[in-house]
Amino acid sequence: MLRVENVSVYYRDVQALRDVSLGVLDGKVVGLLGPNAAGKSTTLRAISGMIKVRSGNILLDDRPIHNQPAYQIVEKGVIHIPEGRGLFSTLTVQENLELGAYTAQARKSLRDSLGKAFSLFPRLEERRQQMAGSLSGGEQQMCAIARGLMAKPRILMIDEMSLGLAPRLVQSMFEIVRQIAQSGFTVLLVEQQIHRTLRLADSAFILENGRTVLCGKASELIDHEHVKRVYLGM
Repeated sequence: MLRVENVSVYYRDVQALRDVSLGVLDGKVVGLLGPNAAGKSTTLRAISGMIKVRSGNILLDDRPIHNQPAYQIVEKGVIHIPEGRGLFSTLTVQENLELGAYTAQARKSLRDSLGKAFSLFPRLEERRQQMAGSLSGGEQQMCAIARGLMAKPRILMIDEMSLGLAPRLVQSMFEIVRQIAQSGFTVLLVEQQIHRTLRLADSAFILENGRTVLCGKASELIDHEHVKRVYLGM
């Protein structure tokens, strides 16, 4: 469904990505892993149109989408849940979710999508009229993911969903992503929780210093010597 081919990105004169490549198959969970400042978030921002690509290609169904306006990429079904959640803190939970149904196609099924979101996240239904800024960290992450689902995404890109969450909540969030994937959604997941992600994902790509250094089936990468030594402490 999605291919990133030899993409390079700069922040002014500083190169952040160097010939990064990855692929996401329809209906699969793909992990995008690596240390801090490896280029993971930058890769998602390039895919979603938040930053410009200097060279290389980003293809959705074999059609280029790189350097298109972000709203056009959203309309194609590529939804980005950013690190930090990006909620409208002075709007209610329900208002945040309704804003997720941004595209004309998503608005047609807003009521149905809202029901599905509350079914997946019962706690959000309990707090539907509560200001998003007053939610706990875990509840805010649920709201961010639910808002992304409201857009009826073809691919859902989630950036660091476990950041700042207690271990019990981290486990719950991974289980939620598993349920989302089992419902037929395609997920590209950026995470620091390497072991959990490799156990969840179908495949994974590892970035270091802005380059793709490893890729393959998640079940194989979890036993790769480099992964065990550098990321799993084994």
